[in-house]
Amino acid sequence: MSYVAEDVALRLAAVSRHFPVAVDLGSGGAVADVLTSSGKCDTVWRADALAAGPGRPDLVLDEEALPFAPASLDLVVATLTLQAVNDLPGSFAQIRRALKPDGLMLAAVAGGDTLTELRESLLAAEVELTGGASPRVAPFADLRALASLLQRAGFALPVADTDRLTVRYPNLFALMADLRALGATSSLTDRLRVPARRALLVRAAEIYAERFSDPDGRIRATVEIVSLSGWAPHESQQKPLAPGSAKTRLADALGATERPAGEKAGDGGGGRT
Repeated sequence: MSYVAEDVALRLAAVSRHFPVAVDLGSGGAVADVLTSSGKCDTVWRADALAAGPGRPDLVLDEEALPFAPASLDLVVATLTLQAVNDLPGSFAQIRRALKPDGLMLAAVAGGDTLTELRESLLAAEVELTGGASPRVAPFADLRALASLLQRAGFALPVADTDRLTVRYPNLFALMADLRALGATSSLTDRLRVPARRALLVRAAEIYAERFSDPDGRIRATVEIVSLSGWAPHESQQKPLAPGSAKTRLADALGATERPAGEKAGDGGGGRT
């Protein structure tokens, strides 16, 4: 979370705006501290799905049923929480509705390559031992899908980019213990309801070590962080020109020679000989 909070600080520093009312959605308070220290926010509300954790949130809420009035917020920062909701398009739409015109949303979610090594190892082990497989690692949306969801929710000037981090562990069991401590165990409704057999986990650990370990024996786990930003529409924002309204040709701007379609470079306009 500290990595994401630092990234939020950098992105916020690049925005020459003041945000009277801001909400830290789901960071456990890490982002609230960043927003307060930035000097760009007058009031910062800390909102979380759980009341537990360091400090106490100002609001305990469900990310799929946000309690904010329409056009009541200037800034919403949602970090590493929205990938767990059942209706991500709906959550984006609610955030968009809660923002004032020209309000900003910054979000960070786990991307599609997150825990890909764990997913592959468990799948290979289960196919080998049972001849079939059950979903054991929840899927994550990829960059293009998330960017499309921003547009679908009605955000203006949407931007999406990604960072890939590598976290190393002694073995698969240390990785799974860390995920369990984070509350990041599988929440899929179609998963098997019985505990995984020991033989499956032992074989998955062997496959993981064979395919995704470094020379020192430690295994690698990929965490992809997709950073998103979007603005509530406002008349002052830049808008794309209508198709066909350009006043300068692309060839002139590039200093290139324009040729008729189908003519090869070097033909000199004579076509085939």
